[in-house]
Amino acid sequence: MEEKKRLIIEYDLQFFAKEGPGGEKTEEPTGKKLDDARKKGQVAKSREISMAVELLAFFILLRVYVDSIGQHFESFFATVYQQIPSTIKMVGGQVPEAAIHAVVSNMLMQTLTIMMPFLIAGVVIALICNILQVGFKVATEPLRPNFSKMNPLQGIQKLFSMQSVFELLKSIAKIVLIGYVVYSYFKSEKSSIYLLYDMSLRQGIALMGNLTINMGIRVAAVYMIIALADFIYQKRKFHTDMMMTKQEVKDEMKESEGDPQVKSKQRQRMREASQRRMMQELPKADVVITNPTHYAVAIQYDQEKYNAPIVLAKGADYLAKKIKEIAKENDVEIVENKPLARMLYANVEIGAVIPPELYKAVAEVLAFVYHLKGKV
Repeated sequence: MEEKKRLIIEYDLQFFAKEGPGGEKTEEPTGKKLDDARKKGQVAKSREISMAVELLAFFILLRVYVDSIGQHFESFFATVYQQIPSTIKMVGGQVPEAAIHAVVSNMLMQTLTIMMPFLIAGVVIALICNILQVGFKVATEPLRPNFSKMNPLQGIQKLFSMQSVFELLKSIAKIVLIGYVVYSYFKSEKSSIYLLYDMSLRQGIALMGNLTINMGIRVAAVYMIIALADFIYQKRKFHTDMMMTKQEVKDEMKESEGDPQVKSKQRQRMREASQRRMMQELPKADVVITNPTHYAVAIQYDQEKYNAPIVLAKGADYLAKKIKEIAKENDVEIVENKPLARMLYANVEIGAVIPPELYKAVAEVLAFVYHLKGKV
């Protein structure tokens, strides 16, 4: 029977991992990543919201002030035309430049005054819409020049990205829906439009203005629906983009909290330094209370400094053995008391005063030691 041949192909498992070498983005974005993205100007917001609200506010203001605006413009143009003969004086068949400048400046100022409510409303609405969507925070990162954005290859890639496809579909939807609204409205008002033939100029302008405002409000309302749908999409897309892999979460924890290995070494060095200080203070002890093999606690009682005895050093197993060795070298008495040694080791930190409930037991040990050394 012919032997079967096996084809062995080397492969890297990372090729099968989603979203890069860190694996699939399954973790919720951390606060640090969201803050970093916000500093770069990356937030979940829809430009369509501001545009839709501004458009709706424009036509509503136009509805409220249309009569006043019409009167202002009518009075304004009447005043300008009345001033032209007295302002402009022919000098050698030419109109003085200063006179033209004065008339044009006056016209611009009057126009700006009339349109000022609309300009102020636009700025305020744009600011409020952005604050409601993402809050208030000044981000300077987007203002910095980024030459990578001028890369033509990146521009071509963006043309065929999912975001570009969505923007294209959104634009088509806006054109279709708004076109349908405009067509339906004017179709329903065709009887009014036919009356223009029998109206005066002022009446015709008033009718067309009214039709335009009503149509604009309807368009803005439809645009608002599109904007809300876009806002929901942008929120979900931003959340998906901010999702993190498990490796990214680990790397961020290392950056924010420090490498666990480095922190472990730091804690070890601190313990070693603390033990060296403890061993240096050990010769000052009055007594070392032992388990006798597992625990050792060194006690000192200085009536001038402390109201009660303090723990100078303590340790278990190997460290307890070292404490006893140093105690013997420095002629410090070693007393075996298993319950007391356990209680002191478990409940009193180095440098701390012993608790009142242990006063009696420790006092008995100290009295015994003082008696041996002839201090009492």
